[in-house]
Amino acid sequence: WLPVAGTDGAEVVVGVLRERADPFTPRTRELLRHVSWLCAGRLRDLGAGQGRPGSFGATRPPVPAPVALPVDGLFAALPGAVLLLSPLRSPSGDVEDYRVDAATAQSADVLGLDAGDLVGRRLLECWPDAAGEPLWQSWLAALDTGEPRESEPFARRTPEPGTDRREPPQYVVRAAPLGDALVVSWVRHDASDRQAQRLAELQRLGRLGWAVWNLVTHEAAWSDQVHLLLDRDPALGPVPVELLPGLAVPEDGPALGRAVRELLRDGSPFDLPFRVRTTAGLRHLRAVAETVVDTAGRPMEVHGFVQDLTAQRSAELALVESERTMLAQDGVLRAERMLAGRLQHALLPLPRHAVRLAGLRVDVTYLPAESGIHVGGDWFSAVELPDGDALFVVGDVAGHGIDAVATMAQLRFTAKGMIFTGSSLTGALARLNTLLLHSRDTKGTATLVLARYEPRERRLAWAQAGHLPPLLLRRGEPRYLERPFGVLLGATETPVYAEAECRLEPGDRLLFYTDGLVERPGENIQRGLERLARNAAAHHADAPGSLVPLLGSMLEGERRDDVCVLDVRVPGEPA
Repeated sequence: WLPVAGTDGAEVVVGVLRERADPFTPRTRELLRHVSWLCAGRLRDLGAGQGRPGSFGATRPPVPAPVALPVDGLFAALPGAVLLLSPLRSPSGDVEDYRVDAATAQSADVLGLDAGDLVGRRLLECWPDAAGEPLWQSWLAALDTGEPRESEPFARRTPEPGTDRREPPQYVVRAAPLGDALVVSWVRHDASDRQAQRLAELQRLGRLGWAVWNLVTHEAAWSDQVHLLLDRDPALGPVPVELLPGLAVPEDGPALGRAVRELLRDGSPFDLPFRVRTTAGLRHLRAVAETVVDTAGRPMEVHGFVQDLTAQRSAELALVESERTMLAQDGVLRAERMLAGRLQHALLPLPRHAVRLAGLRVDVTYLPAESGIHVGGDWFSAVELPDGDALFVVGDVAGHGIDAVATMAQLRFTAKGMIFTGSSLTGALARLNTLLLHSRDTKGTATLVLARYEPRERRLAWAQAGHLPPLLLRRGEPRYLERPFGVLLGATETPVYAEAECRLEPGDRLLFYTDGLVERPGENIQRGLERLARNAAAHHADAPGSLVPLLGSMLEGERRDDVCVLDVRVPGEPA
């Protein structure tokens, strides 16, 4: 059976009695088509029954008008793969297939059949997988809207010999309505086209371009990117390789010239940076070149590329400038640390030996931070008062550097002066708070513990301002003294401070310390206090003056804060 389109829109099927059921050859199919067209007039007369049972016009859905015969000549002249498709609709009007009414010779590259063999066939007979594809849906949309449609690129393996099976060609299909039919064209993107596109994209992303100079014919070829990088009009063409150094700035021309001469003389490749001045400013480039030689070793061609390194050089220069700034700032900070350290040493001299105060032995340890370059504001005082009592002070100023050292000195000497002149512990804390609030750094804060020991009663009175409590070791058992109320200095204009007392016994040991001894990054301070109590109990029998084992068990890794410890021991009863 052979479907045949007449000239008035009627569609008929011609039945041919054959000895075998093989497909028609292209020549036979073409011959039958011409015979059918000659018989078209007679066939129309047979269909004049206008709906009579058995006539060709009976209750069939409308079919598209057939295409006139001159279309064959037009399609024979069209380039590329182009089909003229007439939709074949079901009784409900839905498109269930397309009939190929005309095809160009290149259509065989897509569908695998010669143009003569395609015409008259159903499309799904040639391309069974097309139904339901997005491409099929776009064709339906083109028929419904009358607007042309274009597909996304897709890969399709074709049956033509010699194609690359590893990388099938890609196609973009365009469908444009023509009356009730569709003109469908395939635009092929071969692997070579895609490779050229990838090369162009690679040159753009890598900001580089290629160049070739033929030393025999004196011909040269540059990619578009080379003209762009060198800011040279493509209409002027490439420059000879020996004149390439003339494009560089005067400072870079001699080095590039020597490299080119050695390349042309003995084939020595080069990889050299140089600069050119462009309308966009100074551009940093890199030139890489090598030669292709003949059998005698003589250079015949020069292959090379030029790469734009401007962004990289700008980043390097910015990095160098940043490093220079950081080094200068580091020098300033180190000088500040040195000055602050000297000032701290002058204001807070460490005793070389144990201090004897009011019958007590006092050992002092001060360890500066190991990380950072700032000096902290930790301090201590251990002095005997005029009435024979002993005064112990441990404090910590927030911050680092010269300002922290200056605040430390102010608080240290003022606290001693007030206690020496008869102020109570809580009164001294209140006045120190006022002093800090009205200092140069109005937002500065500090923690502090003040303790006064009366040797006659072995009574220790103490007060604190936001500081950690002293640790008492009695017969090897650790216990933190219960803290009286007191907020840190500089936090409020109306602070409240309370005082607490405890009696010391012979053999007792009391530790005053700053938070650098117990704090660790990311750890709750309570865990640090528990660790101090545990380690102090383990080292309670250490000889007086030996804080090294205890400090070694507490301080692991790099210290980020200063550490100040007063180790106060009450002598035991005489034997």
